[in-house]
Amino acid sequence: MSYQAFVIKYGEIGLKGKNRHLFEDALVHNITANLKNVDGEFRVDREQGRVYVEALSEFDYEGALEALQRVFGIVEICPAVLTEDNGFDQLSDEILSYLDETYSDKNFTFKVLAKRGRKNYPMNSQEINMELGGRILDRFPEMKVDVHTPEKEIHVEIREKISFYSEKFKGLGGMPVGTNGKAMLLLSGGIDSPVAGYMIAKRGVSIDATYFHAPPYTSERAKQKVVDLAKIVARYSGPIRLHVINFTDIQLAIYEKCPHDELTIIMRRYMMYLAEHFAREDGDMGLVTGESIGQVASQTMQSLYCTNEAATMPVFRPLIGFDKQEIIDRSLQIGTYETSILPFEDCCTIFVAKHPVTKPRLDVIKKSEQNLNEVIDDLMKQAIETAETILVEAEDVR
Repeated sequence: MSYQAFVIKYGEIGLKGKNRHLFEDALVHNITANLKNVDGEFRVDREQGRVYVEALSEFDYEGALEALQRVFGIVEICPAVLTEDNGFDQLSDEILSYLDETYSDKNFTFKVLAKRGRKNYPMNSQEINMELGGRILDRFPEMKVDVHTPEKEIHVEIREKISFYSEKFKGLGGMPVGTNGKAMLLLSGGIDSPVAGYMIAKRGVSIDATYFHAPPYTSERAKQKVVDLAKIVARYSGPIRLHVINFTDIQLAIYEKCPHDELTIIMRRYMMYLAEHFAREDGDMGLVTGESIGQVASQTMQSLYCTNEAATMPVFRPLIGFDKQEIIDRSLQIGTYETSILPFEDCCTIFVAKHPVTKPRLDVIKKSEQNLNEVIDDLMKQAIETAETILVEAEDVR
């Protein structure tokens, strides 16, 4: 049987009380946006704790399913049949036809799970379970009932819409993007920061991004690599405003005028200053980085303390407790890993101290930064004025 609809189930949204409709509306909006590049015409609406995606024409089933599996806020996706209320006999006949067409091999155990959300329906949930289960056994005697661990669950939902389904696909969970403000992601060409962008978007946060480019030490291909990573993250987060900041002259000044073991800390502090500037312009409420405690010298507690002090906005670190393998596993899951490991260096890797300080003191770092006083204001102004902004749309995955 050709499915013509999906029943969408959500989790946390159901706990939002009087504001729940705002989260449901955001979910409907994001589903609609994700389906816009899928072949077919769709109607997305909501009622009684469910969101329905109904195909109004022939459509790309696999493409629609993949698009729905990239929407934060969805817990389960159930390919379903929607039907009119023409009585229980008609509903039973449709479900029997559905089972006959869907499963050529009917040698499996099953359980009927009916939910009657519309109380004027003449049968209650338990009566539907018993009567429909009996009719299924009469029609398909090779099927057996198992109410504890069935191989198939046959769901029937009696709401304003009547739907039935027996297949379910896991969604990403989380919260709909756009329901929890915006933040600025410091995006590099590495493994960690794209995963951090994905993780913060999963909590409903829209993201902008900054990338620090250092020509001629970093190539145009390194810049394109970051754009490609942003395209992948945008599959989940929606469009990303990417600010490409020329960081070369600031890095050279730090290299020339500051102690080399402090290069990375001072460099990251100026990245924070610049990222915060563009965050305020974009209306963001915080910064997001891919840092994890103790992963490298610049991510010890002392180093993070010195870096944080440069920002007045909150700094969110979604990967703070992840180890490297956990981050790699997540990057493989979301599709960023293969791009992240391409051999094109970013500015974080070209001026690396041989022996970086692992326990920097903030007073010492600030004293070293005074060596930049004569040049840094002009260099920061130039970096801001020459920044390039790119609107990055989701990469087509089909």
